[in-house]
Amino acid sequence: MEIVNIIAQRLNINEQQVQRTIKLLNEGATIPFISRYRKEVTGGLDEVEVAAVKNENDRLSEMQHRKNTILLTIDEQGKLTDELRNRIENCWDSTVLEDIYLPYKPKRHTRAEKARQRGLEPLADLLMKHPEARLDTLVAPFLTDEVLDEEAALQGARDIIAERVSENEEVRNTVRTSYSRQAWIRSTVVKGKEEEAQKYRDYFDNAEPLSRCSSHRLLAMRRGEAEGCLRVSIAPHDEEQAIGFVLRKCDYLFEHGRPQFVRESSQLHLAAVDAYKRLLRPSIETEFAGQSKAKADADAIRVFASNLKQLLLAPPLGQQRIMGIDPGFRTGCKVVCLDAQGNLLHNETFYPHPPKQMIGSAMRKVRNMIEVYKPEAIAIGNGTAGRETETFINSLNLGDAISVFLVSEDGASVYSASKLAREEFPDYDVTVRGAVSIGRRLADPLAELVKIDPKAIGVGQYQHDVDQSELKKTLDLTVESCVNSVGVNLNTASKSLLTYISGLGPALAQNIVDYRAENGPFSSRKDLLNVPRLGAKAYEQCAGFLRIPDAVNPLDNTAVHPERYALVEQMAKDEHCDVPELIRSAEKRKAIDLNKYCTNAVGLPTLNDIISELGKPGRDPRGHATVFRFDENVKSLDDLRVGMELPGVITNITDFGCFVNLGIHKDGLIHKSNLANHRVSNPAEVVHIQQRVVVRVLEIDEHRGRIGLKLVTSEK
Repeated sequence: MEIVNIIAQRLNINEQQVQRTIKLLNEGATIPFISRYRKEVTGGLDEVEVAAVKNENDRLSEMQHRKNTILLTIDEQGKLTDELRNRIENCWDSTVLEDIYLPYKPKRHTRAEKARQRGLEPLADLLMKHPEARLDTLVAPFLTDEVLDEEAALQGARDIIAERVSENEEVRNTVRTSYSRQAWIRSTVVKGKEEEAQKYRDYFDNAEPLSRCSSHRLLAMRRGEAEGCLRVSIAPHDEEQAIGFVLRKCDYLFEHGRPQFVRESSQLHLAAVDAYKRLLRPSIETEFAGQSKAKADADAIRVFASNLKQLLLAPPLGQQRIMGIDPGFRTGCKVVCLDAQGNLLHNETFYPHPPKQMIGSAMRKVRNMIEVYKPEAIAIGNGTAGRETETFINSLNLGDAISVFLVSEDGASVYSASKLAREEFPDYDVTVRGAVSIGRRLADPLAELVKIDPKAIGVGQYQHDVDQSELKKTLDLTVESCVNSVGVNLNTASKSLLTYISGLGPALAQNIVDYRAENGPFSSRKDLLNVPRLGAKAYEQCAGFLRIPDAVNPLDNTAVHPERYALVEQMAKDEHCDVPELIRSAEKRKAIDLNKYCTNAVGLPTLNDIISELGKPGRDPRGHATVFRFDENVKSLDDLRVGMELPGVITNITDFGCFVNLGIHKDGLIHKSNLANHRVSNPAEVVHIQQRVVVRVLEIDEHRGRIGLKLVTSEK
């Protein structure tokens, strides 16, 4: 119960809500299922709140395991007192916990430990009790074959005292306070790496308060350090002052207010200064480096997850016949024709661009494929030769019946070379698979992008520099959230898409695909219970997120959970109609008195969700893709001029601004200072991924390939 209380306080959530949510999680319920179908149990916690409860519970449970390990270790040393046990059991701050444990932590071959092995600990005790005594008198009894002279004895004793100072909780907190108040982060270029490190030249001689260092700057410095280009350090701005604080704290703790450590000539002073420089400063610097990196990681992961969610929920074109083109110059344009379900019908290559420039042949091939496969839309990759291919296709005057789209290629090459792509298209090479991916992305971005490692999609900020396990966990949750919020067609969804459905995973997703192949399309959600190894619990978790458009029961094409079908049928009966008529009639739904159906298990939140779903069976919440046109006169960096106002699309959002695709091979940057006429702290509050904007060109740096932009207007 103590963990429940802590979580409730930290998240400002009722204890009962936390307890019930943890119980559901322990029973195997997923975050999407809990937030969607157990609102009455959790008191209406949304997906973000349920995830926060889970994360806190996992973290505190890990801390409890750590506390048990610490208690066992100290107990084995025979040093576990009742007071110490109570302190550890009641501690829920990981930093404080490790400070308590530090004096009892098994030592490696430290200088202090070596001094103890040479019998110098009693000398350290004497120096601390009698700092005014004559050193030769104190040291004489400790001279041995291993301790040859007075200085060796004193050095060993100082090492022991320094370790005691560094392991003292109050001293450590004194140093932490100095870091908290005045820590600066400094970076300098590694000598001899000036040329190699040019991309980090902003950090060649940089110093700024750690508290004001933005996450993207900190991650840039750490990347430069990892690449051997920069040296990075964190320390109090005034280290002499920090040392003074340590000395005064030592006098108070070890000498009962007598100024022995402060006296520069004393052994205690030397030991305390050594403790700070050799032990405390590196330890606390590592701590603050870890904390600042963790915060920067969290910021970068948050931005990445937000961008990814927006990209995954981009409007799809829907089930239409599509021609997908992966453009190229020398190697030609790889083209595929897909049916409305995304199945590959045909592929070939045409060469409308230099060096071959077989324009006549290319025109004939495209017109012939249009005649035979009758595509309703054409998806063109936006990479190399993308704009040129778009111009070529538009020159064919295909009419309004066929829409032409430029589609992001980010990650297409990753998919085309993946095991999944090889399994899906074993008889085709990577170029054909890439074109298929481009075409399918237009039909349904979510269904296609789930096949690609999110890090390869291109909407992150320093994604390769952050904690990779935390990144993967967050991005997986983001994908899971998007897939379940949209729902998937049980009869067309790929294994990749089904894997993210609540309660499934790779094994059950494969079993569903295999069952579908052997037995044909599912006619009802209940048929899921015939899938091997898909039991009642998995069915409970997944059923509400799976759709069957042509099911006998129309509720199978809604987000209404099967456990509430009887309730809907009762509503229909009470309105003197059947369920299909209730779905068709807004008046009958409006006439329903929801309070009449409230029970302990079903409250107004769930009932309102049900009524909402009945009004939009099978409707995709993402909207519908529409054509976008770049400026026809701008196809390369050379075509840009300062002052131009151009249409563009937001492709990535970072803490410092957002990137815009102008239809050329280099995205421009709108710094956050140019996003609005007021101060913008978070660009995501002003723009979103895939948003269409009009921008003004402020700066063109051809040498560095940079384009500075200002936001003029944007669509909502």
